[in-house]
Amino acid sequence: MQATIGACKLELVIGDITRQAADAIVNAANSRLAGGGGVDGAIHRGGGPSIMEETRRHYPQGCPTGDAVATGAGKLPARCVIHAVGPIWKGGQNQEESLLASAYWRSLEVASAQPCASIAFPSLSTGAYAYPLQQAARIALHTVATYLRLHGQPQLVRFVLFDERAYEAYADALTPILSENHCR
Repeated sequence: MQATIGACKLELVIGDITRQAADAIVNAANSRLAGGGGVDGAIHRGGGPSIMEETRRHYPQGCPTGDAVATGAGKLPARCVIHAVGPIWKGGQNQEESLLASAYWRSLEVASAQPCASIAFPSLSTGAYAYPLQQAARIALHTVATYLRLHGQPQLVRFVLFDERAYEAYADALTPILSENHCR
């Protein structure tokens, strides 16, 4: 499924983010940038030790929740990895929505500064951080669509979703965006 927003394309696919030949892939990182499981573990395994070495060297204090930083991609087909720190779900009363939106927004700002023409996102915070998938999908797509309308870049934003359930949640959240007059 895809949408055109100005000169930009937003698309949804089921797949493995570590195999994306995008300029940047986004890592669902923890605030210590210490590696972990899920997407984070897969990116570090696929990219090799140079990614962790670079995060330790350039970001010894880690990265706060809602922010993002970039490193090289090691052995991955992407040019860089953007490490975005989404919030842990605590019931929705601890600024989770604004922190999740900020993690996506900051990732796009970092990608634009690189500059990256294409970026691939996972579904941030919906794995071990337990953010409700449908809410996270709505926040992610609204944030990205708003950024693309305002900045006209990157040219391609791809959400690489782990399974059919995640794809359906994002497809449902994309439907209202498709109906807006800025999209086709």
